Amino acid sequence: MKAVPGAASKAASTTAGGKSAEKAAPRTAKKVIPARTAAKKATPAEAVRAEVSSGRTASGKSASKKAVPVKAASKKASPGGAVSKKTTAAPVPPRNESHTALVRRARRINRELAEVYPYAHPELDFENPFQLVVATVLSAQTTDLRVNQTTPALFARYPTPEDLAEANPEEVEEILRPTGFFRAKTKSVIGLSRVLRDDFGGEVPGRLEDLVKLPGVGRKTAFVVLGNAFGRPGITVDTHFQRLVRRWQWTAETDPDKIETAVGGLFPKSEWTMLSHHVIFHGRRICHARKPACGACPIAPLCPAYGEGETDPEKAKKLLKYEKGGFPGQRLNPPQAYLDAGGRPALPLGTG
Repeated sequence: MKAVPGAASKAASTTAGGKSAEKAAPRTAKKVIPARTAAKKATPAEAVRAEVSSGRTASGKSASKKAVPVKAASKKASPGGAVSKKTTAAPVPPRNESHTALVRRARRINRELAEVYPYAHPELDFENPFQLVVATVLSAQTTDLRVNQTTPALFARYPTPEDLAEANPEEVEEILRPTGFFRAKTKSVIGLSRVLRDDFGGEVPGRLEDLVKLPGVGRKTAFVVLGNAFGRPGITVDTHFQRLVRRWQWTAETDPDKIETAVGGLFPKSEWTMLSHHVIFHGRRICHARKPACGACPIAPLCPAYGEGETDPEKAKKLLKYEKGGFPGQRLNPPQAYLDAGGRPALPLGTG
């Protein structure tokens, strides 16, 4: 067989560029996939896994199912034992995770978060179910902080459903203006107050099927009220919850109702309310939407999305929010446990 001119150089340049040398190599070597090629085709989380902890033997089997600390891996791979400051832990969830393994990992994450946030709580100020349902309706498309800064004036003027049901819409709109979408929110809170007055004797019902009949109240709001005003388990699927459970690969669903069902199946019903608080607290403080603080995350070894955010520990610390970053929280009147943990109350509207 005659040699093909330039074949050797072409194969070498292809390999140097990070692409597969399969065409130039013998057919028997076809199964050997360069690590860089595998990482390039993988998802972001799998790419991190391939680059940092490629614990595969020559036969292609996994060398270990346990987490491989990046520092240890870096000492083996780096010349002179240099350790990169960019990473602190490698993601460990396997590519083909069984349902049993998923349940165990999910519950371990919740246990870890319970230790990090033992003071987790609903971040809306309220003194009774009526205040909570109104505050939750107002929290749409704004922060809990802004709601907490707005509701004192609202409840001082309209303390009961009967009072708010008879309110002048223009006066309510002026109070709610800082929360955004104030006209629609005014219509909802006055409307739900009238239903409470006319159909429920001025009392907030403690059943899901009744709560969702109130104007502006969906399943998310209903579960907030049931879990925190009545002590009845419920999962609150807000934007933080949706983001984190998908990052953790607890579910691939995007519809809130389907997410609720999928995640609810991983935990005992008795844990649902506090699970929601733990996840939402973590999403607001560490696992942010645009730039998660991976290098400061206490559950990094359990997270398949590790590496999507800042992995340098010192830089990650600067991304922490609320009490984790030394800043005030969202409630003007937070629980004592939060204050004991070093949290600070938020400032009233227009004072800072």
